[in-house]
Amino acid sequence: MFKQLQKLGKSFMLPIAILPAAGLLLGIGGALTNPNTINAYPFLNIAWLQGIFAIMSAAGNAVFANLSLIICIGLCVGLAKKDKGTAGLAGAVAFLVMNASIAGMITTFNPEIGSIDTGVVGAIVIALMVSFLHNRYSTIKLPDVLGFFGGSRFVPIVSSLGAVFVAVVFFLIWPTFQGWLVTAGKGIAGLGVLGTFLYGFLLRLSGAVGLHHMIYPLFWYTELGGVETVAGQAIVGAQNIFFAQLADPNHVGLFTEGTRFFAGRFGTMMFGLPAACLAMYHCVPKERRRAFYGLFLGTALTSFITGITEPIEFMFLFIAPWLYVVHAFFDGVSFLVADLLNISIGNTFSGGLIDFTLFGILQGNAKTNWLLVLVQGAIWAALYYFTFKFLITKFNVKTPGRDENAEDGNEEVKVVSPKDEINSKAVQILEALGGKENLEDVEACITRLRVAVKDVKKVDKERIKKLGATGVLEVGGGIQAIFGAKADPLSKKINELIGRD
Repeated sequence: MFKQLQKLGKSFMLPIAILPAAGLLLGIGGALTNPNTINAYPFLNIAWLQGIFAIMSAAGNAVFANLSLIICIGLCVGLAKKDKGTAGLAGAVAFLVMNASIAGMITTFNPEIGSIDTGVVGAIVIALMVSFLHNRYSTIKLPDVLGFFGGSRFVPIVSSLGAVFVAVVFFLIWPTFQGWLVTAGKGIAGLGVLGTFLYGFLLRLSGAVGLHHMIYPLFWYTELGGVETVAGQAIVGAQNIFFAQLADPNHVGLFTEGTRFFAGRFGTMMFGLPAACLAMYHCVPKERRRAFYGLFLGTALTSFITGITEPIEFMFLFIAPWLYVVHAFFDGVSFLVADLLNISIGNTFSGGLIDFTLFGILQGNAKTNWLLVLVQGAIWAALYYFTFKFLITKFNVKTPGRDENAEDGNEEVKVVSPKDEINSKAVQILEALGGKENLEDVEACITRLRVAVKDVKKVDKERIKKLGATGVLEVGGGIQAIFGAKADPLSKKINELIGRD
């Protein structure tokens, strides 16, 4: 079960990865077509220029308006073991059939309901059903008279039939289930800043084992993240509400309080963790610092600009898990402080400079209170720096460069092309994982190689570390190896070696 949850969480990354591009279009287009912005900067009031911005806004909004369908397709692709294109098509068809069937049942049996929008919950249910049917029946052989409909062609057909039954279930239970979600959302909101703290703390803590992808989508896209009327329509989910307001030229005042599920990220990702990098760098003996300067600078800039924090977190997660708990606590407090300060910045993917600029600065301080992030950030940088420096030196935590056996950076390096390096490492990693026979599934997220194995005792963790993994974690009978940006190409090459697409 844990392996499947990990795989589902990882599969969320495919559809969510398109959000930064859509958010870029909507963020710039929405900000620069807003009447208040035009009044403040009259040079923007040019017909053809406003036309371009309006098109950008509409293009970005199209993605968010169809996000449930996109998530469904992405999950089907991610959960399919092979022939992923067919799985994606089957998911799209099944999702559309489910919604059409629900609409038909409402019209026939209970018009008073009006409509039912299962959102991301419906997308997850359909994706789970389709991926199960696809993985089980994509090679089915039918009698000769029906042979054309066998194999992968059978999957969209049987998925469509299954979607009708899913629609019946949702038609019967969704109003009640939706009520539960609304109640839970109100309960979290009722906890005030304590609820915001718990969200940030638990989200960061679950990130240690890669399960954070299972948590935040429920707040971003379901009633757990709030329900609000925008431009005359009821919108559910914190991110959906934020982008609906962003696309609404008539929206005035601060953005929705649902941004409390985003705003706390900026203090940690842009200021706190880069400061922790500086602290770890200053904890390296002076004679070794030059060799590790690039490592710390690169990971700090990655966190600051993009909000991708794993390269920093994995520097201390495996050698001092308790230090990661301290970090998770600080991150939770960052969410709490941002909520208290009424910072109302949304995001598409993470809490780096890109999202901060698009959804904070460009939207104006009157709507987002983005200036307060700079104040909080300065405090958070000091908090992380002095806390990490004290704890690392006090408890002699072996962060990079502090290990007595650390490389001094002066050894001769053999130049190898990136492609040859990936090919060579993939072969050796496959051997260290126990060979093809020991693998159930191989996937990758942003920085982690995630492998479901049959027998974890056959895995040579130390060899995997020697092959470049900054950490190897055994989770739920599977292996997570941190290879940074090389995780995805390594995953693809290993799947190629074992004969999976």
